Amino acid sequence: MRYLLDTQIVVRWVAEPGRLSREHTRILRAAELNHEEVGVSALSLLEITALEEARIIRADTRRIFEFLQANPVFTIVPISFEVALEVPALKGLRDPADRAIVATARIHRLKLLTTDQKIIESGLVDVVE
Repeated sequence: MRYLLDTQIVVRWVAEPGRLSREHTRILRAAELNHEEVGVSALSLLEITALEEARIIRADTRRIFEFLQANPVFTIVPISFEVALEVPALKGLRDPADRAIVATARIHRLKLLTTDQKIIESGLVDVVE
């Protein structure tokens, strides 16, 4: 596994693929074609449900989860003790979900696919924009 998806990338891949960057689309299509695993933080699952409940996204959570479960390319990466211990080192980010996702990418040495400017500008993790 080489990549971890930020929450918005997961949502867009399933519900709005036209909103992904060319590079994100290329990586995800290649992963599916080559049966290469792509990580999704367990925290992203919680964040997706919270975003739908708050009506910040219009995507159907069940549809997203069914897609992730049915597609063996996507691997849910748990929040481990190591990830939790990495979070305090990420003081450059305020959002707890962003901190946990970035910590997950750092601990597992994965590049993070994201459009989040705060994460990109933080320089705390290797990103693909």
